[in-house]
Amino acid sequence: MDIDLPEVVAEVRAAFERYERALVGNDVAALDALFWDDARTIRYGGGENLYGIEAIRAFRAARSPAGLERTLEGTVITTYGRDMAVASTLFRRAAGRIGRQMQTWMRTPQGWKVAAAHVSVIDDPL
Repeated sequence: MDIDLPEVVAEVRAAFERYERALVGNDVAALDALFWDDARTIRYGGGENLYGIEAIRAFRAARSPAGLERTLEGTVITTYGRDMAVASTLFRRAAGRIGRQMQTWMRTPQGWKVAAAHVSVIDDPL
C-alpha cells in the first residue's frame, strides 16, 4: 500500500480545508455534503454521540452558529492508498482548553467524504 501519495494528500487537504471553512462559517449544506450520506456514518462530538447521517444533519441544523471560530494547529493528514485517509488536528477556542479532532475520509464517486469523526476537548497541558 502506498502511504501519503502527494497528489492524494493534496486532495484530502483540500477537502479538509473546505470542511474547516464550512464549519467556522456554519455552512450547514456544505458540512452535510462533506459527510458520507449513509446510516453507518458516525460523529462523536464534544457532548453528543451521533450515529448515522440523519442524526448528524439534525445536530448541525439545530446547533447555534455562535462561537464556531477557532484556530488549528498540528494538523496531520495521512493517506492510505488512493481511497482512505485520516485527518487529525488540534484546535483552540476558549483559553485553557484544547480541542482534538480526527476524521476518517474516504473517496466516493461523489468525492472525498467523512465516514467517521471524533471531537473532544481537554484542559490545555501547557
